[in-house]
Amino acid sequence: MLIMYGVPNCDTCRKAQNWLQRVDQPFTFVDYRVNPVAPDMLSAWAEQLGGFDALLNKASTTWRNLLPNKKTPGSKPEYLMLLKEYPALIKRPALVFPDGRVVLGFKDAQYKKMFSA
Repeated sequence: MLIMYGVPNCDTCRKAQNWLQRVDQPFTFVDYRVNPVAPDMLSAWAEQLGGFDALLNKASTTWRNLLPNKKTPGSKPEYLMLLKEYPALIKRPALVFPDGRVVLGFKDAQYKKMFSA
């Protein structure tokens, strides 16, 4: 089953959820603040997307409020610790398909293409 990771009060997550509901695409929503994404899954996403930087939401208030030394993780363990401490830094929503493929963010055209709607 399709899994959407995000936070309930995120406008982009709500738009994505509404879009999927409109086209009758079943999914499970996981609030990653309540149920954190496992480090091995974050690592797999980063590998698939070309690195941990692809996971970071650098437009977020959380990112802007980070101390400068936190904004430059230099290793996989440092990225994992950063994302564990600040889960809101993960771009959202994160859609995970049954085959393990992950897609970050929401754009109507992108979803239409993915789901042939």
